[in-house]
Amino acid sequence: MNTERRRRDRARRQFLRVFPGGFKDDTYLAWERDYKVEAHRKWQREVGGKAALRSALDAGDHRAIAAAAARIESPRPLLFSFEKMALRDAVVRSDQGARAFTEGLYDWLYGSGGEQARFERWADVVRGLPRRQTRVATWPLATVFGFIARPNVHMFVKPLTTKRAAAAYEFPLTYRSRVDWSTYGSVLDFARTVRDDIADLEPRDMIDVQSFIWVIGSDEYADARVA
Repeated sequence: MNTERRRRDRARRQFLRVFPGGFKDDTYLAWERDYKVEAHRKWQREVGGKAALRSALDAGDHRAIAAAAARIESPRPLLFSFEKMALRDAVVRSDQGARAFTEGLYDWLYGSGGEQARFERWADVVRGLPRRQTRVATWPLATVFGFIARPNVHMFVKPLTTKRAAAAYEFPLTYRSRVDWSTYGSVLDFARTVRDDIADLEPRDMIDVQSFIWVIGSDEYADARVA
């Protein structure tokens, strides 16, 4: 068995050591999945899908949508506190920021062109959002709302954990601290590789894949790492 296969099998054992029932494990659901699913359901109720979001934007409800996005994410352990503050400053307290954020988010989620073109436009939007004190253009902030809105498609990127997980998995991840497609495209490739490898565990969506990656890369689960 080659090194890559051994390391990927080790990652799988680590996940199952923490959650023996896999993605149906009650503890897994409580610790990792349920709050992310609830964020998605709340997004569907308060923001909606393509048609509802487009209608709200056409009606000029940019501030309301931006406020809803921040409110949906706020109680969940996804963004760091400084990122939550930067988000509020950039898109809730600024008319210009709210418009840029909501129109840009719609374009990333549902706009024209391929994955790369849409994300590159979104990255430009995030980098251009108003900044008061702390940085807005972080990887978690740039990816969290795609993950909440369309968890079948998009990944949530926590840089340190993702890099650790990729190294543990023997995956050649491309990473840059600047929000851009080269990194996000590589993260999606990593997620798809993991999803294929653990297909027998029946991951339902990117929530399950992101949670698997989190378990193998996070300090939170360091004690579960196995030889």
